[in-house]
Amino acid sequence: MASPSSDLHFILFPLMAQGHMIPMVDIARMLAQRGVLVTIITTPLNANRYKSVTDRAIKSNLKIQVLELKLPLAEVGLPEGCESFDLIPSTALVVKFFDAIAMLEEPTESMLQRLTPAPSCIISDSGLPWTTGLAKRLNIPRLVFYGPGCYTYLCIHIVANTRILDEIKSDSEYFVLPGLPDRIEVTKPQASDWPKRDSKERMEMFQRIEEAGKAAYGIVVNSFDELEPKYVEEFAKAKDKKVWCIGPVSLCNRSFLDVAERGSKASINEHDCLKWLDLREPGSVVYVCLGSLSYASTEQVIELGLGLELSNKPFIWFIRETNEELKRWLLEEAYEERIKDRGLMVFGWAPQILILSHAAVGGFITHYVLKIGVRIGAEVPVSFGERDNLKVMVKREDVKIAVEGLMNDDEEGKARRKRAKELGEMSKRAMEEGGSSHNNMTSMIQEISEEVAKNNKPFQDYR
Repeated sequence: MASPSSDLHFILFPLMAQGHMIPMVDIARMLAQRGVLVTIITTPLNANRYKSVTDRAIKSNLKIQVLELKLPLAEVGLPEGCESFDLIPSTALVVKFFDAIAMLEEPTESMLQRLTPAPSCIISDSGLPWTTGLAKRLNIPRLVFYGPGCYTYLCIHIVANTRILDEIKSDSEYFVLPGLPDRIEVTKPQASDWPKRDSKERMEMFQRIEEAGKAAYGIVVNSFDELEPKYVEEFAKAKDKKVWCIGPVSLCNRSFLDVAERGSKASINEHDCLKWLDLREPGSVVYVCLGSLSYASTEQVIELGLGLELSNKPFIWFIRETNEELKRWLLEEAYEERIKDRGLMVFGWAPQILILSHAAVGGFITHYVLKIGVRIGAEVPVSFGERDNLKVMVKREDVKIAVEGLMNDDEEGKARRKRAKELGEMSKRAMEEGGSSHNNMTSMIQEISEEVAKNNKPFQDYR
């Protein structure tokens, strides 16, 4: 007898951004390993970025196919090639990018109607609210994908659905965010940045996402139950939905190539990177990466570099993009020469999972209440749409103090690293057979199978 998953056909529709695309490709492989037929829908450029990984999966007899849709860029006034958030030349064009994505609804529906076997379920990013109407017309469930975890989205839900910010008059005063299992203090600007609704377009977009989320069948999260148990529970209550934590999905990458080629092509040879790390003491290196969509002013990048230099700790520093001003500073100050004995700079894309899984890496600077981090950063956040107005928000001394706090061998530093190591081991167990994430994936597939059987209506009726 066939397993419940062998008759299922999942449609995965990621948002066109590397931090959203990469885990969705991982999820596709995880589903296919359970016998599910998976179709990933994306644009030609994004399909090409992950082609080596998906091709290897297909060659290993996993039932995955990638279908491409052309973004109507010219129709909304975007230049050719703007198929991913990291390729948008100006923040003023972000809304147009979302407009172009929304125009994919009709061609997507036409494509899905022609697929055999018929789709059983859609997993789509929360930023693609129109896929809810699509799923409804096809009489199949839609699951919303959330990447950052339940904690983040519970905070967003609370801010968006209460009047707490209306009661706060000061921008600098810290207040306790209500409805959370832990005492979390934030300022009004920090909390306001989560569901950013400072324009008519943003407000409408957020409302569409909220309404689509209410209509979704359930929620898939790239987290694991043991990491944030109270937040998983509270998030499910807040959304009144079943929440399946099936991560960290990056751990599905077992081969060197799958780990090294996760995302864009790395701007450093993977083997050279490992050789550099092999020369360092275990737990001694700080990895610095602000994400594929994070931007900082040239002055802030320089300040970060000087702070890393001041810390006197070994580091790998990923810089997403450079401009002439930064190149000139690096050259004139001979920065790379100064730090060459203990620092490695990576420009463009870094093989992040490969780096983080190396024994030499002991700390990670990036953009919770897990007792594994050191607070560093701006008191007033700068959102993605405001990156053109960036300035220095974090001083070099702050960077130095934070790195030392993270890497020093005092009692607090040791406890922090011990806790991080324990969470790492917990994450691996969660993904293994019998672990919480593995079981949640089984539960999700089973429930979708039962839902499909319950509907049990010919696909042709919905064409």
